[in-house]
Amino acid sequence: MRVFVTGATGFVGHHVARALAAQGAELRLLVRKTSNLDNLHGLRAETHVGDLSEPASIKLALEGCDAVMHVAADYRLWIPDPAEMYKANVEGTRELLKLAREADVPRFVYTSSVATMGFRKDNVVINEDSPVSLKSMVGHYKRSKYLAEQEALEAAAKGQKVVILNPTTPVGDFDRKPTPTGRIILDFLNGKFPAYMDTGLNLVDVEEIARTHVAALTTGQFGRRYILGGENLTLKQILDKLSELSGVPSPTMKIPFAVAATYAFFEETITGKIRKKEPRATLEEVRMGRKKMYASSARAQQELGFRIQPVMPALKAAVEWFEENGYVPASKSGVAR
Repeated sequence: MRVFVTGATGFVGHHVARALAAQGAELRLLVRKTSNLDNLHGLRAETHVGDLSEPASIKLALEGCDAVMHVAADYRLWIPDPAEMYKANVEGTRELLKLAREADVPRFVYTSSVATMGFRKDNVVINEDSPVSLKSMVGHYKRSKYLAEQEALEAAAKGQKVVILNPTTPVGDFDRKPTPTGRIILDFLNGKFPAYMDTGLNLVDVEEIARTHVAALTTGQFGRRYILGGENLTLKQILDKLSELSGVPSPTMKIPFAVAATYAFFEETITGKIRKKEPRATLEEVRMGRKKMYASSARAQQELGFRIQPVMPALKAAVEWFEENGYVPASKSGVAR
């Protein structure tokens, strides 16, 4: 099977590409001229230089492919020009779906996000059928992923063979950029997490996400969404696990929403707008934190063979990789092995 993969230079995409290769797939990877190719080291694959914003640059790469695995996304919780995110996430997805149809590619797996789901203020665990609308999407990342997912659903409704996967919060090694989730881990390891909010996330092993992407090529139902999650944990529980792994003390001070929002406002204003650097906290993050992002993966378990794994090994892999690759000063290292 020849699979065209986007996002293989990134975190989740790296693991998806390696999982496909392990199953004998012939890989054709989309990379941009500016892409860091370190995550592709040792991977047997053909690379194709192009950009989703320039459809003509990737049209030929889809010829002869049996499937498209669209993992690439602009995943940031702060961006100077939000239009860039919508262009990458929404327009890029729309164009790739169109190109795949024109090239008669039989299958298309789209990596969406649990961010598109309808989380509730009462913190009830949600699933794919929980009510949701664009109005409930907080921030540009969530809105852009929601709109991109609508493109995939619309294509499926018109007959294109599209499966949609919604990972929760992936953790593991090779988070090279890192992602916003990786930044939480790094900030903790580097002693930049003095307090915590009363919020919660669902953490999932990135390797299980990758394995299920491969399974979705043959077992996923077209036009269907699948949450890929792991353990529902409060932020405090996550930090305590990181403390157990690293020896770095877990914060004991819980801050109210209003304090966190005020800090994020000044970070965005001073660090973001004035200094033109990425702020350590954003209002989008704080607003998202008002709802615990707890989700059920029952559908993926039943239909894709997805397995809910303990998250501790994935956290350990992330911590060790960050440490070994110079993201954490040697003086602060102390990961339990």
